[in-house]
Amino acid sequence: MWEPDGAEGHVGKVGVLLEDGTVPGPVYIDLGSSGHVPSFTDWWFYTGEGRAPLAERMRAVCACGWYGETTYPIDWTRVPHREPHLYDTSGPEKDWENHTRQVNARTVPLPEDIARLLSQLRERLEEIKDDDPLTALRIIGELDSIVDLNGSYVARLATRKYADEEIAAALGSTEKATAARLRRYDNRRGY
Repeated sequence: MWEPDGAEGHVGKVGVLLEDGTVPGPVYIDLGSSGHVPSFTDWWFYTGEGRAPLAERMRAVCACGWYGETTYPIDWTRVPHREPHLYDTSGPEKDWENHTRQVNARTVPLPEDIARLLSQLRERLEEIKDDDPLTALRIIGELDSIVDLNGSYVARLATRKYADEEIAAALGSTEKATAARLRRYDNRRGY
């Protein structure tokens, strides 16, 4: 799984396609002595062995529902049996990174002075957090108080004025991640 930088909820991974171009369902593996049979969707389970279908190609997929149009062949003779993560999946990963860059490019831009202040704050926290964790904690507490005072009000204004998908796009997030964030802002009020 690939974690995004700034595109909340846009978690990426390698997806697979069968020879006919269809996306296979999960692979179920009976581990024995349990009523529960777990399922897996990691690309390396689609080896064609046992009851697993054989994946011919790979592509990038994202938790938001996006998938890469470019596909890459899988050479199963080169996939290390016990360490499939060593196989080259850089093509799909680059495609997903391009997707998250496009998501970030569509976000509402921060005012320059705010972007500069946030950048300075991040840098300063990095400098002091290990040597002076109490000061870093105090700074984080001050940031929390800003969110506590303004988050709920601004979240409610935004949800009255914009559709969920518009808010998610403006934040560079998925609708699910945005809904969780807005609930968190509203729950922080404590009354």
